[in-house]
Amino acid sequence: MGKIRVAIAGVGNVASSLIQGVYYYKGKDEEFIPGLMHVNFGGYKIEDIEFVAAFDVDERKIGKDLSEAILAKPNMIPKFVDLPKLGVTVEKGPVLDGVAPHMKDFRYGEGFKVDDGRPPVDVAEKLREAGADMLINLVPVGSAKAARAYAQACLDAGVAFINGMPEFIVSDPEWAAKFEKAGIPAAGDDVKSQLGATILHRAIVKLMVERGVVIDETYQLNIGGNMDFLNMIEEERLKTKRISKTTAVTSMIPYEIPTRVGPSDYVPFLGDRKICYIWVKARNFGDFPIYLDVKLNVPDSPNAAGVLVDAIRAVKIALDRKIAGPLISISAYCFKHPPKQYPDYVARQMVEEFIKGERER
Repeated sequence: MGKIRVAIAGVGNVASSLIQGVYYYKGKDEEFIPGLMHVNFGGYKIEDIEFVAAFDVDERKIGKDLSEAILAKPNMIPKFVDLPKLGVTVEKGPVLDGVAPHMKDFRYGEGFKVDDGRPPVDVAEKLREAGADMLINLVPVGSAKAARAYAQACLDAGVAFINGMPEFIVSDPEWAAKFEKAGIPAAGDDVKSQLGATILHRAIVKLMVERGVVIDETYQLNIGGNMDFLNMIEEERLKTKRISKTTAVTSMIPYEIPTRVGPSDYVPFLGDRKICYIWVKARNFGDFPIYLDVKLNVPDSPNAAGVLVDAIRAVKIALDRKIAGPLISISAYCFKHPPKQYPDYVARQMVEEFIKGERER
């Protein structure tokens, strides 16, 4: 089937988990492998993914081989597989609004240390030089301009786009039309973890609705200690994140209810572990009250990487089939804010149909 040539914007914890994970699963051909939704995705295996370009703004990563950069501060994903030199040098990408002011105020080792000593590269040119099939956008939450700069670079270079963060690009009709016109596929927005707060919350409320239980109110609170949570202590950068997480849940409820969903606080000693609290107040037969409390404790970044390996392979299939524009099925299954929301079990069936060629996108 050939290789899948992937570029990454934002060499953080998710990128580290993704890159190490590709090598962790290399050579494993079993029909069932723990941690993977699809061992074989339309003929493509995890080991078919290779990384050909990378962009970041932190001086501790720029200029390093990608295999070394993913282990540089402020990343905190431990080394869980031996990586060879990848032969990919991390380039400086556009800073724009990618670094919140407070991310520079924390002691060295936390936050970001922006490389001000060199200009950003021409991303589109680097993508062309690398022969990238696609770029995964993993820049920090709130990076509206930076995210769109990478999306535009993909359009300019004729490279597919996967948006793993909560800027509404693939789900924006104007951007969707741009990708369609350029003849390249796109998937997004805002990756939905393998087993995280959002997909669990969706499953709970969907089950209640289907069982005739009336939901009165619900909240979902999340705390964590990685750079994502540190970045999100500034509420102004959280607008699209809250919308993304909230609509992912409320789209499963056919009526309006009081809801509060989103990141709540940064707790440094949690590291890359995320703790989620879900609460639902509801009524069943006879209007008797139900109160549901759930606590979920998960590794944050590997949770996202486990989904991205499927999104990558779906986009590659779309490239092979010359399908352009937003990919509805994989976006609905793997992302919180897709062009169109579907229940997860429906989205999974749509993905299976896409793999078999029974569904165009």
